[in-house]
Amino acid sequence: MDQPSGAAPAQKNTLMGVLSYLGPLVIVSYLVAKDEPFVKFHVRQGLVLLAIEVVLWLIMRLFFWQFWSLLPLFDLVDLALLILSIVGIVNVAQGKETALPFVGSWGNSFPI
Repeated sequence: MDQPSGAAPAQKNTLMGVLSYLGPLVIVSYLVAKDEPFVKFHVRQGLVLLAIEVVLWLIMRLFFWQFWSLLPLFDLVDLALLILSIVGIVNVAQGKETALPFVGSWGNSFPI
């Protein structure tokens, strides 16, 4: 079966959009499809999630002995970030540029 001429770029954009929500793979998305507005939107969203993960990881590694009692709270934040990543991937699959709940507006903080 032949694909329409626009199908390959759309599939590439979808793949790059999905990679945007898979942690450090957001860098691959940015480097490969940085000129595509759809991908840029999702790269910004993915960068927000990655930044929160990195800050959370640093706090836990540097100050674990002070925050060990808050470990369940950090686990809940990790779970929330996983859920937001899944929501972002679903938005990519549906071709939507919908801001993620709670953190979506921070995406504009990344001038890419």
